[in-house]
Order: sequence, then structure tokens, then C-alpha cells
Amino acid sequence: MKLSSFDYNLPPDLIAKSPAEKRDSSRLMVLHRNHGHIEHRRFSDIVEYLKPSDILVVNNTKVIPARLIGHKEQTGGEVEFLLLRQESENLWNCLVRPGRRLMPGVKVEFKEGLMAGEVVEHREDGQRLVRFTYQGDFYQTLEKVGQVPLPPYIGRKPMEADKNRYQTIYAKEEGAVAAPTAGLHFTPELMEKVKALGVEVLEILLHVGWGTFKGVEADDIREHKMDAEYYRISQEAADKLKKGKIGNRRIIAIGTTTSRALESFGQTGKLSDWTEIFIYPPYEFKVVDSLVTNFHLPKSTLIMLVSALAGRENVMKAYQQAIKNKYRFYSYGDAMMVV
Repeated sequence: MKLSSFDYNLPPDLIAKSPAEKRDSSRLMVLHRNHGHIEHRRFSDIVEYLKPSDILVVNNTKVIPARLIGHKEQTGGEVEFLLLRQESENLWNCLVRPGRRLMPGVKVEFKEGLMAGEVVEHREDGQRLVRFTYQGDFYQTLEKVGQVPLPPYIGRKPMEADKNRYQTIYAKEEGAVAAPTAGLHFTPELMEKVKALGVEVLEILLHVGWGTFKGVEADDIREHKMDAEYYRISQEAADKLKKGKIGNRRIIAIGTTTSRALESFGQTGKLSDWTEIFIYPPYEFKVVDSLVTNFHLPKSTLIMLVSALAGRENVMKAYQQAIKNKYRFYSYGDAMMVV
């Protein structure tokens, strides 16, 4: 399938620069994949589309303050690091800029010495392997020196409010460098309403990597290679999912990251692994029956995954409806539910 099949034109003013005033006050488009019918609702209305037999699956990864602004020890020049992936206790693969000035041996200081980093290996695409030194716990120190890694299309510096709003209410395990944004719409009160219906809520893990924003460059999308992301599903959750499928219970994935973890498990049977699964049409889902997601970038792997479940024509028509009705797009934007 051609990359151009997933392209569309988005007016820049529809890119959400900040979240809705209240999480569940965002808009919700409901797309019925069997016949393409569309409904326009509020996210808080999602309970009307749930049944007591449903299993709702969420990704409980927690976004770390992965953006670091520091200064080179020798010259004092400002540099920026974005943590991408931990490779050992103190070694991280990072995206750096300005890359030309950060060669092996360069040392960088963050927040007056609370943390320091030394470039130990040059890698392609502006990436470097960096060894960090600090006192105490790495993640506690990172909270003091790092910033929320807002996606580049938001186009502003992170604010104090982003520490809470660019995090789901059920975030638990640190390791993501981007939020599983479909989950940002849930409030504690809404989640209680969901559970009160009898819906079973399962938590699984996929640490969202920066590759989620990586563009597809190959004209034939089958040539694209996904960045690896770590997922984990508990034995208890796996047993409930298997039993649910046997009992014809609907499995609703909250987000594309949750979907990738579930389908990786469905394909391999592995409870934990590094997954490079790339889901695009045509694809037969092994686990996921329904999906809650945001509106994604043109020609992205995320819009391809949604199209695999809902049908490409349905999705592209729905996006045109979203533009016409001035939905808010991307990470802080509105939501879509595929039923």
C-alpha cells in the first residue's frame, strides 16, 4: 500500500497546543466501522458505548522528564538531550542537538551539577550513547533536572501544568518518552463510572518511544521499520484476555500503544518483549476488537494502525469530518472511538 493513501491536509490551527480544560470534556468521534456511520459526542459520553461484558485495556506507562537542557563543561555552550532508550544502568541512547558539537568525550552538566553526561559513542540520525552520573536515584534526579518531552508539533516550551496533563491518571511505571495520549481523556470519576458498569479494566505496559513520531519515508509502507518498544503483560491479565476472547467479550484498547502490545502478545504469546510490530491494512487483529485513540499525523504509522481496524476509507472520511467540524488534533487533541 502506498504512503500517499494515508495523507491529508490539516489546517495548522487545529493542532491542539494545550489540553482541554477538563480531561473528559474533549470531543469524541464515534466511528462505526461496519458501515462508516459517525457520531459526534463528548468523551464523558463514552460510557454509553460500553457494555458490562467489555474488557477495557490501558497502558500504565509513565512519561519521564526526558528533555534535558545543559551546558558543555569546556565552553559553556547550551545543548539539548532527549532520552530515547536506556541501554544499561547509566547508559542511555539520546537524541542530541547541536549534534555536530557533541562528539565522544564531550561532557555536559545539567542543573549546576545535579547530573552530568558524557558522550561515549556517535550514532546516526543525531543520536549519541551517553553515560550519566548523579547522586542517589536516577529518576528522582531526573525529576529535578528534566522537562516534559512535549511533541515537537506543540511548538512551545513545557509548563508546570504539563507535568500532570501529559500523564494519564493511571500512569505507574517510569520509562515512556511520549504519552499514550488516548488515555489522557480519562478522569478518576469517569474511570469509576466505567467500572461501575461492570466493565473490567486491565492494565498492561508499553513504554512509548520517540519512534512514535518517526515519519514513514518509504513510498511502499511495507518497507518501513518500526523502532523497538518494550511491553509487558502480567500472567493474570493474559489469562483474563484469553478467557475473554473465548467468551466473545469485546476487548477495547485505549490507544495505539495498548493495541501494539496486545497484538504483539496475540502474535507471539510472549508476556514481555521488545516489539517492532507494524500494523497496517490489511491486518487481522488477534486480540483488539475496539479502539479509543486520538487523531494522528498524516502518513504516520498510527493512522495506519487505526485504518487496519476501521478501514482506510472510513478513517480518511472520518478525518475529513473531524477537520470540517474543527476537532482538535494530535496529543492534546480530541478522541475517536472505533466500534
